[in-house]
Amino acid sequence: MDGTSSGDEFAVGCLLSIKTTFGDEFEGQIITYDRPSNIIVLQEGLKSNPQSRRNIRLLKANYIKEFSFLGQSEDPLDLKNCYLDLNSLQSKEDAAVRQAEIDVERIGVGVTAEAQSIFDALSKTLPVRWDKTVIVVMNEVRVSSPYLAESVTGGTPAANERVRKVLELERRRLQTRGGGQ
Repeated sequence: MDGTSSGDEFAVGCLLSIKTTFGDEFEGQIITYDRPSNIIVLQEGLKSNPQSRRNIRLLKANYIKEFSFLGQSEDPLDLKNCYLDLNSLQSKEDAAVRQAEIDVERIGVGVTAEAQSIFDALSKTLPVRWDKTVIVVMNEVRVSSPYLAESVTGGTPAANERVRKVLELERRRLQTRGGGQ
């Protein structure tokens, strides 16, 4: 199909069977047609349950090899016919809020960028949290400012040694990265 189509055959609500120049074949309902960009917005998944998920496809009309008119349907944007799964949306929102809270707890308040880098490095392999400006590792080992191996206290000797090792490796990495700038 050439890009010079009048667009009259792309009226909102039309049900079409479409074959693209890419070899895709699908059926969809036209939600809108943007004449300046020559883009059609289609809603797929109409044959199944009206309350099931549907795909929205944006398709440049130039890529339509052929189409056939299957009929006319109601306005796809009519709010009376729209279905929103509010429980699903609420779950997604709750999960996003929980993740944001977790992410915020991982950011130290009143600490240097170096301290945050050390925290981030420790968090890759060990459970960590902030207690004001002190990094608490495995709920027993504490790393205080200036976040050196000598600043590690509490916990078992094995846990202390593991934290010291990660701390030293991260400090070396920071020095190498800082020295190369």
